[in-house]
Amino acid sequence: MGQDEGQPQAAVPQQESRALPLAGVTVLDLGQIYNGPYCGFLLAMAGARVIKVEPPGGEHLRRRGSVGGGALPFAMLNSNKQFVTINLKTPAGLDLLKQMVARADVLLENFAPGAMDRLGAGFEVLSQINPRLIYAQGSGYGLSGPNRDKPAMDLTVQAMTGIMSITGFPDRPPVKAGPALCDFLGGVHLYGALVTALFERERTGRGRLVEVAMQEAVYASLSSSLGLWYSTKGAVPARTGNQHGGLAECPYNVYPTQDGHLAIICVGEAHWHSLLQAMGRTDLGADQRYASLKDRVARMAEVDEIVSAFTAGFRRDDLHALLVRHRVPCAPVRDLGEVATDAHMHSRRALEWVDHPVLGRVVLPNSPLRFDGSDLPQIDPAGEIGRDTGAVFGDWLGFSATDIERLHAEGVL
Repeated sequence: MGQDEGQPQAAVPQQESRALPLAGVTVLDLGQIYNGPYCGFLLAMAGARVIKVEPPGGEHLRRRGSVGGGALPFAMLNSNKQFVTINLKTPAGLDLLKQMVARADVLLENFAPGAMDRLGAGFEVLSQINPRLIYAQGSGYGLSGPNRDKPAMDLTVQAMTGIMSITGFPDRPPVKAGPALCDFLGGVHLYGALVTALFERERTGRGRLVEVAMQEAVYASLSSSLGLWYSTKGAVPARTGNQHGGLAECPYNVYPTQDGHLAIICVGEAHWHSLLQAMGRTDLGADQRYASLKDRVARMAEVDEIVSAFTAGFRRDDLHALLVRHRVPCAPVRDLGEVATDAHMHSRRALEWVDHPVLGRVVLPNSPLRFDGSDLPQIDPAGEIGRDTGAVFGDWLGFSATDIERLHAEGVL
């Protein structure tokens, strides 16, 4: 029964925000460039204490900051971490890492396979120190197999996995995908493997080694193109440009407007008829040449020509609004400036303006992982190299100021 108007309303109790799921987990992040650091970023934003361990002079992505826009990626991938340096090529530095491992839950790295073993800090050694340790390793091709030791960067893995062969237009050379797909898909899968192992450890008390190869992480994303390859009995399909990778959807393309381009896809008959209504071409709904998806795919060039003639008469955003009203899946092809200032993403705090100590005011991402009942963490900008030496080695490991000074003098920190 509701209260009468004018009567005082009972206070609605505020639901207390829950701690983030990985609160209390300590991660040693030895990651470099994109793959490992992005995994570490997701862990940090899920509540873990992530200590970024860099070599003297900083990891490669930090060093890249002096070239072009290289500083922003480091800031994007290293929020909410603590920063220390250790020279692992010194006996004292290796001993220091082992002391950290004894108290940590996770060690994360994406060096070339075998690099940590050569330093004397591989899984077999570290798991003897801490049997509960989750050791997470990201690489290009995995810790075994004939390609294990081949150099692997996002570009080379895109080439090896076939991504480049299916990207671009049929009459032009292959091109790489714009984003660093292999690095980031590898990092996301590594996060999944690592957290799965943490879940297992809660049941068994034992840690384990987990690994993710970028080549394997991206294979499933080739599904449309692999479907086309399979259906042609192994013939190498031509690149499809902006058309469907398996040439199995139509309309499916990027279409011209007066001031840009719009991506349109029709999945099923409902979308096709909605598009025809928006175009004022319901007459085509009864045209047997386009009666089914199979018919439209067989006349893909004709369909694209019809749709292009329609879209070319509109400004991009006006056309987008029209098609959305008709429930046609579509989106404007936006530039990076439009994306970075996207009102929707900012409203969800997926993107936030941050005053960075080095870069000034920049847009940084939050984690795409959301945990109901827990607030998104505030973005703590990536710090200067070695910023948290006192907090980590002093407060956490219990070293005295004299100990830390000595390690600096010896070139360990």
